[in-house]
Amino acid sequence: MVSVSISGKRIDDWNFGLEPDARVGAELIFNGQVRDSEKDEKIGALVYEQYEGMAQKELERIGSEAVERFGVIDLHCVHRIGTIPVGEAAIVVLIRSVHRHEAFDAMSWFMDELKKTVPIWKVGSMR
Repeated sequence: MVSVSISGKRIDDWNFGLEPDARVGAELIFNGQVRDSEKDEKIGALVYEQYEGMAQKELERIGSEAVERFGVIDLHCVHRIGTIPVGEAAIVVLIRSVHRHEAFDAMSWFMDELKKTVPIWKVGSMR
């Protein structure tokens, strides 16, 4: 199963509402937070924008490809847009698989592909 979304709301208290699954031996969560510096300068927030419609489609595509390519059970992702203060999550990804190596491989590939292909951009920072 793949579920991906883009939100303008805080996602630190995310909940994918997943039911227990006896096949799951590994559950891997990536919580990408905004740091307090960008390019060696102190900041208070980052600002993200998206190419509306296209970003969602591309997230769905790479999420489905990760599930198929790495044989994971499911992948769930929420990416935030707008102004995101330091310490808050810009992205949360959860991957469940039978074994840990599939989850780690899928997460690494998914995040690399997201950075390369999904039209969501950091457009600035705020002090």
